[in-house]
Amino acid sequence: MDLVSIEEIRDAASRVEGVAVRTPLLEQAWAPLWLKPESLQPIGAFKVRGAYNAIAALDEDQRARGVVAFSSGNHAQAVAYSAKRFGIPAVILIPDVAPRAKVEATKALGAEVIEVPIDAQESSALAVADERRLTMIPPFDHRDVIAGQGTVGLEITEDLPDAGVVLVPLSGGGLASGVGTAIKALLPGAKVVGVEPELAGDTAEGLRAGRRIEWPMDLRARTSADGLRAQPSDLTFAHLQAVLDDVITVSEEEIREAVRTLAHRARLVAEPSGATATAAFLSHRDALPPGKVVSVVSGGNLDPATLADLLA
Repeated sequence: MDLVSIEEIRDAASRVEGVAVRTPLLEQAWAPLWLKPESLQPIGAFKVRGAYNAIAALDEDQRARGVVAFSSGNHAQAVAYSAKRFGIPAVILIPDVAPRAKVEATKALGAEVIEVPIDAQESSALAVADERRLTMIPPFDHRDVIAGQGTVGLEITEDLPDAGVVLVPLSGGGLASGVGTAIKALLPGAKVVGVEPELAGDTAEGLRAGRRIEWPMDLRARTSADGLRAQPSDLTFAHLQAVLDDVITVSEEEIREAVRTLAHRARLVAEPSGATATAAFLSHRDALPPGKVVSVVSGGNLDPATLADLLA
């Protein structure tokens, strides 16, 4: 399979410049750890990079007709935000179990939101795309989306050229695919480690088996990390096989503890999905390769009640 190249990631960096925040790499005083806080993006998560890059790469006629997407929340906000920047319509299919904060934030960005059962998101989005002649912007199964997410890795290589380990959360695999591609191209000695919840550990199982393994949605939906309930596509799985050196799975309590630690020690608000990579450092540090460790804090979209519960 033809994988995304470092040149495509550099092209994406040019497109998203001035739209996606070039987030800092924060060295921590309390641990030998550097944090990449994508929670500081304008929509609170890294997803704006891939969504904006994919929409920017459309031809003018396609873009003018508008876009459609499906997402549990962060990609939804990213597409809505990017569409608003371009002044085009956006329709977002969101599962009816998504956090209300993410649903309302997507509506506030001007998108039309349609709530559907969690296992009907993609099929419903495809139907809307066909009916209204809109272009689908998938959450991860798209070269331009992967390239956009890869700009996170590009920035890491520029800010910490002696990084030894990069921890990145795993779900559909777009972020890990892009980050891993950039790291392996520019810091070939560094190790890229994917991290996913034990309750949604389909990718870890699949990579061990050498093939994609699908878990039913009712199993993956058990994790509190609602942004990590997707599964890789053929495209992202091929990337993950090529760029990941290892996968670590973390428990729900380890994720909760990471949320608390990021809030109290790093002064960062991270949703469970955004804290998952850091949970691997906090609870499985002995399993990591040697070297300076970077953890991608992928998002921070939480409603106040959930945050209060996690911090309790």
